[in-house]
Amino acid sequence: MALEWEQVVVHSVDPATLGQWWATALGWVVVHSSEDEFEIRPAPDRMPGVDFVRTDEVRKTKSRLHLDFRPDDQAAEVARLVAHGARRVDIGQGEQPWVVLADPEGNEFCVLGQRH
Repeated sequence: MALEWEQVVVHSVDPATLGQWWATALGWVVVHSSEDEFEIRPAPDRMPGVDFVRTDEVRKTKSRLHLDFRPDDQAAEVARLVAHGARRVDIGQGEQPWVVLADPEGNEFCVLGQRH
């Protein structure tokens, strides 16, 4: 038996708004949109994707799962994402070579430094 990773599910109070924010941030395409669900992928036929699903619960604690991104230019990507609406957050990471940001609903993600 083999498993294929299809998507990450993100619970959201506003799936379309948050999903569109991530689609723009990543340069991905929207493959499905409804009142309760918004799915994006790198390309229509490429996986894994991210599926934003409506929840009535507002996130109250630190995320237990987050995404890490490795850019070509960390400073430029952090500046671009902050200009796009992300915000820097302190989750107790201290002095590290990565930058922790949060999306508009407060979901943390990291922008890593250059690969060595």
